[in-house]
Amino acid sequence: MPTCQNCGSFVTTDYVRVFTPNEIDRPRVCPDCEDLVRDGADVREARATRSN
Repeated sequence: MPTCQNCGSFVTTDYVRVFTPNEIDRPRVCPDCEDLVRDGADVREARATRSN
């Protein structure tokens, strides 16, 4: 079961397939991360908090 490297939340294998390079099996950041966001090939601090 894949998990996020940042917050440890569960992510689906489809999420890993779409949002990580082929050789990586754990994303650096996921939708549950409130403090980080993907920015192209990088990860950066969120400029604003995300709410559901």
